[in-house]
Amino acid sequence: MNAKILRPAVIALIRTLLLAGIGLSLTIPAHAQKSAAEALQKARVVERLSEGMAVEKKGEAPGFVLDPAWPQPLPNHWVIGDVGGIAVDKHNQIWVYHRPRSVGSQDSGMQGAAGKDEKGKPISALGHPRPNGQINGCCAPAPSILVFNTAGKLLKAWGGPGDADFLKTKCREADGCFWPAREHGIYVDHNDFVYIAGNGQARNFHGQYAWAPNFGDDSHILKFKTDGTFLFQIGTAGAKGPNSNDTNGGVNGTPEPYWPADMVVDPKTNLMYIADGYGNRRVLIVDAATGKYVGHFGAYGQNPVVGENSSGEAYGAAWYDDYKSGNMKPKFFRSPLHCARLANDGLLYACDRGNNRVQVFKASEAGKPCENPNGEAGKCGYVGEVHVAPQSIGGTSGTVNFSTDARQSCMYVADLVNDVIYVMNRQNLTELTRVGGGGRQAGQFHWPHVVANDSDGNMYVGEVDGAARIQKFLRYGATGCSGTGIAEVGRYLVQ
Repeated sequence: MNAKILRPAVIALIRTLLLAGIGLSLTIPAHAQKSAAEALQKARVVERLSEGMAVEKKGEAPGFVLDPAWPQPLPNHWVIGDVGGIAVDKHNQIWVYHRPRSVGSQDSGMQGAAGKDEKGKPISALGHPRPNGQINGCCAPAPSILVFNTAGKLLKAWGGPGDADFLKTKCREADGCFWPAREHGIYVDHNDFVYIAGNGQARNFHGQYAWAPNFGDDSHILKFKTDGTFLFQIGTAGAKGPNSNDTNGGVNGTPEPYWPADMVVDPKTNLMYIADGYGNRRVLIVDAATGKYVGHFGAYGQNPVVGENSSGEAYGAAWYDDYKSGNMKPKFFRSPLHCARLANDGLLYACDRGNNRVQVFKASEAGKPCENPNGEAGKCGYVGEVHVAPQSIGGTSGTVNFSTDARQSCMYVADLVNDVIYVMNRQNLTELTRVGGGGRQAGQFHWPHVVANDSDGNMYVGEVDGAARIQKFLRYGATGCSGTGIAEVGRYLVQ
């Protein structure tokens, strides 16, 4: 990597941080900006960033380097929890959907006592002990949805229990709006409508703490305007279990999802494809304008879907048992079916995370009644599949996104098990290079959960399992992918 290419961008980001006052209301004199930039230059920050992220490539692929100043510090001493979703809209704005209820006691220390637990002891709105009230001056959970520009400036924030009075005025259960118990999956469509889902296994907390959900399991999808105005809900919150062939069991005759994970809307047809998901084992298709059922399918395009997920199945272990026995083609999606991504050419990618694979379909042909028990390409809209680090326990094919060149020639796959993102040639599904790797340092990952790309090809990654952060990686070099890489995607580089 040529450090000269990166230096102007990094210096500009340093200046942005300084002008923001590093989160404080300070006026930074011009000479301080200069000295800070010089200090970073003297420490060879640009060179060390580029050296630390150098990777081997097969064929041609974009390179990525960490943008250490994205996003800018949040106002109001806000912090984010685990990141349940990221979307980039047509205006190149980055929508981050996080989980305020995952924020720990120390990081929500500004919250004083907001109620009492079942033993009558004072607790915060998140249920953390507060025998003496507020415990520090930093911090508080941010609203669930945060919208940034590409420079990392926060443009707006709304939704969820972290947004004061939002659940009392804009998303009221009395109006049919049940905010998800555990935020998971966000999409902003071509008409600027916002869709969110959840995979929470909510219990009835009976008011044990103020932010506790009490309707049961997440089994619904909400549609909003970009200002947070509620439009309608798909499905009924609090379903009792999976039904992967349901077509109209939800509110207002909509189908019933169960722990849905992700969604995407086709701008040509206005059909929404839902990864449904953690509970059900299908891709659900609805009319995005009404939420009404259009179609659904399981692995290999089969409709009706065969069987249901078992709540007693050990996470990750079931796939590994199949792998050891040589069964590389389970006939069903195994929890969770974690993403649905639609490419410009009409191919739909379904992240079968529980089976360490990504299946590919022709969106226009999938969803109708069809049998394909042997997983034959060309039947039921099924095109093919690629296994991702199949030698690992289940969970490697977490999410998919694409480069923003005209052909969307790169496919990015986030692997939660091996803490890495694979850069693949979408045409031949071979691995060309990788981004990140396991660790807690900047530019590394712990459970990379979601990935999105802006119009310049820059990459945004959100992490979970306590990592609770968003990282931006600047694209440099090629805009797309070509050539043939490693067919064994996710092969261990060190045994």
